Amino acid sequence: MKTKLSHIHMCVDRILSGEQKLRAMQLSIKENKKNQPAHKRLPGVSNHPMKMALETGKMWSKGRVLNICFLDGSKIQKQKVQDHATQWLKYANVKFNFGASRTTSDIRISFQADPGSWSYIGTDNLGIPKNEPTMNFGWLDDNTDDKEYNRVVVHEFGHALGCIHEHQNPKGGIKWNEAVVYKYFAGPPNYWSKEETYSNVIEKYSLDQLNASSFDQKSIMLYSFPGELIVGGKPTLMNYSLSTRDRSFIKKMYP
Repeated sequence: MKTKLSHIHMCVDRILSGEQKLRAMQLSIKENKKNQPAHKRLPGVSNHPMKMALETGKMWSKGRVLNICFLDGSKIQKQKVQDHATQWLKYANVKFNFGASRTTSDIRISFQADPGSWSYIGTDNLGIPKNEPTMNFGWLDDNTDDKEYNRVVVHEFGHALGCIHEHQNPKGGIKWNEAVVYKYFAGPPNYWSKEETYSNVIEKYSLDQLNASSFDQKSIMLYSFPGELIVGGKPTLMNYSLSTRDRSFIKKMYP
């Protein structure tokens, strides 16, 4: 008798439009010169701006104060987000200013934009209009368990600092049972199309785009995937806090 797979709430990678990608690329390089694409232009060959945008890094400058604005949410929701997000500050040379206005903000947080949880990655936040959220916590409310708050908030702020989903790490070793993966994410609570499932689960990031560490099965950026989705049948762990490698990686990115 087959057991019913438990379904997980996953955040969705926020995809920039073509115009937003170009603006984000320009702002990213202005923010941190190290975000410049690593390859050198060959004599007589011009790089297409969109190709450069795909290869541009997304890291904030060292010591950066990230100005953060809440667009909505209760006093309890706002306080819990602040309490959990600051865990990154023990290891990364950045600061969070949660008292920013919308017009001065780099990151804008909503709890009502949609039912999901998500964040733009690193300096991609700079390319988003000031009247739109760049991070959302759609399933966290006043009564959500504190352990779940920690898991979701630390994960999304990892994205905001430039971290990717660990299962999309180009150095990762996950081999997907793709037919099962597509069927699984087409159902509740995600209801994703085949294209959405590919871009959020199966597709790997380019090594040109990232300073990726080796695959970390204990990373806060890794979701708990049932074994049925993975060739070999071994599930990934449910992680609720920063791993040792998360801490060392973010220290390296923001020394």
